[in-house]
Amino acid sequence: MKFYNINTPNKLVSLKEAVLTGIQGTDGLYMPQSIPTMPASFFERLPGLSLQQIAYEVTQAMLGDDLNNETIKHITGQAVYFQIPLVQVEEGVYSLELFHGPTLAFKDVGARFMAGLFEHLLQEDETQIHILVATSGDTGGAVANAFYNKKGIRVTILYPSGKVSPLQKLQLTTLGGNVHALEVNGTFDDCQRMVKQAFNDASIQDKINLASANSINFARLFPQSFYYYYAYGQMQQLHPNSQVVLSVPSGNFGNLTAGLLAKQTGLPINKFIAANNANNVVEEYLQTGKYTPRPSVQTISNAMDVGAPSNFSRMLNLYNNSYDAMKADVAGYSYNDDETRACIDEVLKLHNYLLDPHGAVGYLALKEYLKDTPEMQGIVLETAHPCKFSEVVEEVIDMKVAIPEALQQMQGKPAYKQYIEADYEKLKAYLVI
Repeated sequence: MKFYNINTPNKLVSLKEAVLTGIQGTDGLYMPQSIPTMPASFFERLPGLSLQQIAYEVTQAMLGDDLNNETIKHITGQAVYFQIPLVQVEEGVYSLELFHGPTLAFKDVGARFMAGLFEHLLQEDETQIHILVATSGDTGGAVANAFYNKKGIRVTILYPSGKVSPLQKLQLTTLGGNVHALEVNGTFDDCQRMVKQAFNDASIQDKINLASANSINFARLFPQSFYYYYAYGQMQQLHPNSQVVLSVPSGNFGNLTAGLLAKQTGLPINKFIAANNANNVVEEYLQTGKYTPRPSVQTISNAMDVGAPSNFSRMLNLYNNSYDAMKADVAGYSYNDDETRACIDEVLKLHNYLLDPHGAVGYLALKEYLKDTPEMQGIVLETAHPCKFSEVVEEVIDMKVAIPEALQQMQGKPAYKQYIEADYEKLKAYLVI
């Protein structure tokens, strides 16, 4: 498979170059030259396939020209070894629980797949890779865990000071080793801007081999498509021949883009919902046709606090920049913090199901959409364990949220981090030391 930069589509590169670079100096993201169509027999078999089988077959279709079957089996096996259950919340509404991986967030799938792919691509030479990534919450923890002590790889994670939850911060800062955390005096948009500047800076590229682990890297984004196939298959097992709508809590829009990529291969999802908090520039686009990025604002669903989502350009690319085509597949809704809190409280009381703040935004959007389409079966992507946002959740429900043992073990460990201003020259000086 060849890849192209969406800003310079005539220049094709290999999988290795696309993955180990992640983004080019033109600020454009990589996309595959072609998107394979999965055979009808695959979709017929989906209800009986395991998540691991789905990951293997989808990867084989997308990357089989570059990876042999044994390599694909190894990479996908370490990416999705945990469960992703579809749990009924109420009649017609299901939660796809994406928080059963090692860092209790959906990004474990993409990060672990990418770590396995990096390791495979680097084994043939002595190249040293420096992964540079910005995080608004869970990306950093998942990347840190997936790449910890990987040979030939150094990881630097930028996160906004005071804008990630305490447990998220523990996951970013307590590993040490080849994982380095930079606490930035600014917003996620500042962190992301600095990362992009580094990738655009030829003077850095001459000294170190930078690679991205955000969803701007196709190797992080693509494997997130696996659980869309799995969710659809599980729903068909429960409700044969049902129409399905999927609500995706969205920040940088990598997760939704992965779902749209799956739809391009033939996955028959009837509608996707872009569920936004106050950072709703994509919802505005879906309502008006005008895209106006702006500085992010802080909310209780912090992983979605992105004012200029990188993957929106990929969404446009998938639809050939057609507003009408995208709007036919994607609906957008947004909710404020008060509505999010009220949702967490109400769903627990009515249905005995605890949502995290991001899942609550997704649930609100799904319920709003289903008002006019009650014949559909709805799925909300529950992207992180509620304990990762315990300060918010416990205040709402007035009770303690149990913390899984894996996170309890991090408490009390020393933090390995440095503090920097939201100044690119400060980051550059750190990187080239």
